[in-house]
Amino acid sequence: MPATLLASAPAVTSSPASPARRALWTGRVLTTIAVLFLGVDAAVKLLVAPEAVSATAPLGWSADQLLTLGLIQLACLALYLIPRTALLGAVLWTGYLGGAIATHLRVESPLLSHTLFPVYVALLVWGGLYLRDGRLRALLGSTR
Repeated sequence: MPATLLASAPAVTSSPASPARRALWTGRVLTTIAVLFLGVDAAVKLLVAPEAVSATAPLGWSADQLLTLGLIQLACLALYLIPRTALLGAVLWTGYLGGAIATHLRVESPLLSHTLFPVYVALLVWGGLYLRDGRLRALLGSTR
């Protein structure tokens, strides 16, 4: 009997993590970075913090509009964090971030540091989702 138990026990190996496992964890890390940034940005807007008011005024946004922007961000973030609606959340974030790009282009903000910053955030959002969600990889025809 003891020999049977030992034979059926899974072998413990010290091999490195599989590529799929590394991709999953990389996706989680990218998602965490994006969520932390977007969550703080939403919170600052929801609190109508003086920093948010002073940062958005040159872009043409009034303090009265910050609450609405923060609520939109919060809704996008909630959808992105729920696995079943993460794809919809990523699509909505893409639209929101596209508006940020347009706003920065309109006021002629510096290209690499301000105007393209939403692109960098979108890469984190989509990269993280792609690496952690097999449904998105299947939708895009990935063989991984």
